[in-house]
Amino acid sequence: MNNLSKIPLIRSTRRNHALEHATMKVLAEKYKGVKMMGHSNPGGFILLADLPTELVTDAVLEAQRRLQAGESQLAIHPGCGTNYAASSLLAGSASFAVLMALNQGKKPKWWQILLATIVAVPVYILSKPVGPRLQKFTTDAEIDGLEVNLITSQKTHNGFLHQIRTQA
Repeated sequence: MNNLSKIPLIRSTRRNHALEHATMKVLAEKYKGVKMMGHSNPGGFILLADLPTELVTDAVLEAQRRLQAGESQLAIHPGCGTNYAASSLLAGSASFAVLMALNQGKKPKWWQILLATIVAVPVYILSKPVGPRLQKFTTDAEIDGLEVNLITSQKTHNGFLHQIRTQA
């Protein structure tokens, strides 16, 4: 990952992903129960949340300050898609392996599908720690020099869509 991390688009996306996660954690600490969704890119991140721009701006700046102060754990978020993707991929792979081993390319019988499901569920549950570990490769909490340039918001039917622009 070290070589990939040197590519500017990847590095900036990983840093923005860390700031996105940290912002969501700061907001969750202050506003319990608020539903949020984010997506990072090389130029910043978007955040869908039913909160006004001022509160999001304060949270972004606090998250930035706290990451720069060394609170790197803020970059790892329990609701990150990496968590779901990792567990789903492992559970799906286990299920597929069971089906392939049992029917060798023929149409599976109902009991084979049931057995594959019985195997997939505990694999999904037991693989939960894999996602947060993988987030260390999809985020970069070292955000020194990352500047928040602009935060804009648009009202949507679900709340507000906040666009956070950053620059290294």
